[in-house]
Amino acid sequence: MNIKFDSIILYVQNINVLKHFYVENFNLKVLEEDTVWVLMNTGSINIGLHKIGEQYLEKMAEGYQFDNNTKLVFQIDTDIESARNELLSKNVQMREIKTFEGYDFWLCDGIDPEGNVFQLKCKK
Repeated sequence: MNIKFDSIILYVQNINVLKHFYVENFNLKVLEEDTVWVLMNTGSINIGLHKIGEQYLEKMAEGYQFDNNTKLVFQIDTDIESARNELLSKNVQMREIKTFEGYDFWLCDGIDPEGNVFQLKCKK
């Protein structure tokens, strides 16, 4: 059996807000879209946004952010400080730039409008 990682799906409250966030900030291409689903291509895998069922949305306060253990990592080919500053200028919540001893990359985490963590990764 040959396996290829194809997509990751995030269950979200507001598809349009997150679609706009990822298309605007990461230039993702929308492949499919309807009222409960958006599929975007990152170049190597797809990110799907699936609207949470109404029975779950009714129980969430407005502005609720998810707490999860998933991080979307985007490798960039530009200066990570410039990329971080550009996102900060768009009011995207960004953490400090970091690296680890013996690791060839700079890293910087951010948070999307629903609390999902993403990371910028740039070769030193």
